[in-house]
Amino acid sequence: MVIVGSKGQGQNNGTDMTPLQKHVSFFDRNKDGVIYPTETYEGFRAIGCSIPLSAMSAPLIHAFLSPKTNNGSLPAITLPIIVANIAKGKHESDTGAYDTTGMFVPEKFEEIFRSMHMHTNPNALTSDELKEMLKANQQPNDQWVTSISGSYAYRKLVD
Repeated sequence: MVIVGSKGQGQNNGTDMTPLQKHVSFFDRNKDGVIYPTETYEGFRAIGCSIPLSAMSAPLIHAFLSPKTNNGSLPAITLPIIVANIAKGKHESDTGAYDTTGMFVPEKFEEIFRSMHMHTNPNALTSDELKEMLKANQQPNDQWVTSISGSYAYRKLVD
């Protein structure tokens, strides 16, 4: 059960937040420290994703991240994601640009652009190159649905 205003939640003004928390707080549209599927949908639409992609991604992302960010307890039926606990939802197939505590690792981010997956442009990844990189990073027991929907949305922005 999520109690708004409990420790680790409340007004999300960006101070004392890790870079990962700041990153996902884009989807916390009302800045209360809790992201609901409707907010994720709105965030996907705000970055230009289609209605079908936004509608499919939001519940899938929340189904996988909500239990992890709710301290292992069963989340409310509304599938909230707690911004303060987002580092617990990090998946093994990611790029490593954020560490396990949610801190940004610039070297890992830069490695994406120096990687063996860049073939076309030295300053950007094409959608095919991004897909190749994500496939190479994929771990067997990973949350593949969250990874796929997030990477698909990212590819839509890149194209």
